[in-house]
Amino acid sequence: MTPTAITRRVIAPLSLYDKVGRRLVRRTHASGAVAAQRARFYRTAWADAAASVGAAVEDLGDGLLDMRHGDMLLRVRENLTSLDDPVTMAVAGDKPLVYHLLAARGLPVARHIVCRYDDLEAASMFAAGVGVPCVVKPALDSAAGAGVTTCVVGEAHLARAMARAGAWSNDVVVEEQAAGDNYRLLYLDGELLDAVLRGPPRVRGDGRSSIAQLVAADNADRARRGIDAAQSLLRVDHDLRNTLRSQGFSLRSVPAAGNWVQIKTVVNDNRREDNEAATARLCGSLVEACAAAAAAVGARLAGVDVITRDPGVPLAEAGGVVLEVNTTPGHYYHYLRRGEGAPVAMMILQRLVRGGS
Repeated sequence: MTPTAITRRVIAPLSLYDKVGRRLVRRTHASGAVAAQRARFYRTAWADAAASVGAAVEDLGDGLLDMRHGDMLLRVRENLTSLDDPVTMAVAGDKPLVYHLLAARGLPVARHIVCRYDDLEAASMFAAGVGVPCVVKPALDSAAGAGVTTCVVGEAHLARAMARAGAWSNDVVVEEQAAGDNYRLLYLDGELLDAVLRGPPRVRGDGRSSIAQLVAADNADRARRGIDAAQSLLRVDHDLRNTLRSQGFSLRSVPAAGNWVQIKTVVNDNRREDNEAATARLCGSLVEACAAAAAAVGARLAGVDVITRDPGVPLAEAGGVVLEVNTTPGHYYHYLRRGEGAPVAMMILQRLVRGGS
């Protein structure tokens, strides 16, 4: 079954209502509805993958699936798999440790400092020395952009970003905001399965509506179309406000008709059409560097995120950096994008069956 066909089987309308100018999502409704759609998407993707290799599927309840084929056993819950052990996942969740492991292997990472969430003096000195906007993120155990603030400029914004990241971890990372596009490379045991260029969320002006109203309309469309449009609803958070401010906009701004406005820098809340296949654009050096990043963390199944201006040249030459190594990489960007998607769950099972593990 094609990725598009999978989405058609799992789409269900969401009963969500948006508020303009304040919280654009009623979280009490959104969290359950979005989680249900996400679960259906993964259940269908894994079931189709198992069928493609003739694997038996046992539903263990609570979203857990066992897939068996000969000596091969894979247990999954959505994008969480039994391929990586808890220690490897803990390493991947420790951002300062990951940066250390990558740098020790000569892989470029963003200039950064690790400090307590309330050590504004140290963070301010670093930010002043960098001289460009910074990103502030929790040092430990956050995912999907949680606690991350981009486009941070000035001590007041820095203090707020550190406090927000501090809600997730006592230690925070303050790093220079690398310039370029966001690429996700998916690996299994060092072999590249797929790569995606992930564009940031944006809205298109109509000459009448404020950005807040455009975001509300976008969320309404996401709610109506379900996962075929996006895997999440847009959140009005610090990342959104800072991204707008860096362009001279606010939620009250009214973009000219036809003008696109980037509304977030963190890409997790983007739409299907913001993602596109990128494997053919990658040079061999970049593919090797990201494989080395996954190996440095010790991850079998890894989504390696890089920021680069040009994926056709080595990272260092383009001024790019390895941003993150994810041990529970999402499948959405690979299945749902412009053009034909890549059935990565099927690719994973096929390779595991061939390898017998």
